[in-house]
Amino acid sequence: MAIRDKKILITAGPTWVPIDKVRVISNIATGETGILLARQLQRRGGKVTLFLGPVNLCRIPKKIRLIRFKFFDELKNKIIQELRSHRYDVIIHNAAVSDFAPLPYRDKIASKKEFSLRLRPLPKIITYIRRLAPQAKLIMFKLESGISQNVLIKRAKQAKDKANADLIIANILNPYRALIVNRENKVILVRSKNELINRLTKLI
Repeated sequence: MAIRDKKILITAGPTWVPIDKVRVISNIATGETGILLARQLQRRGGKVTLFLGPVNLCRIPKKIRLIRFKFFDELKNKIIQELRSHRYDVIIHNAAVSDFAPLPYRDKIASKKEFSLRLRPLPKIITYIRRLAPQAKLIMFKLESGISQNVLIKRAKQAKDKANADLIIANILNPYRALIVNRENKVILVRSKNELINRLTKLI
């Protein structure tokens, strides 16, 4: 697939889930990979829409259509609305989406009060993406830690098949490395984000 003039949607950054009126649960995602991909694909002629979570906004080229979000529900609703009204050739779901959310307190919790959080699982946004964009080339990401490379590959294949994705990128931190797994379950190992960006650009 040539990139020029293709419509590409990328999600990047973390999502928040509320604890109370002023506190949230989040993660340490920076959105860097998604931003780098957006820049690279736009330079190659792609018509890129970037959904970017609550991270410090770096310089985004004006030709990239930018949609900001903070909370999980905000991202989910905006993605659904976007895919109902626009058709995309490629969707890269790179956002570090929250897997769980507490039942939020109505008011601010007193700072001296001990309390517990009961977490409930959240739906997978990639499920909505595939259902609303069955024709798109779908690329997803998965982050794991503390497991062997063989286990990571096995889990990545399972996640890819469950989501009916075309590619999955499985990441391990410290030191950084990523495994790209395609529909035929061929595995490509990359050892830097720049190498990952270049590999994905060629695969797209």
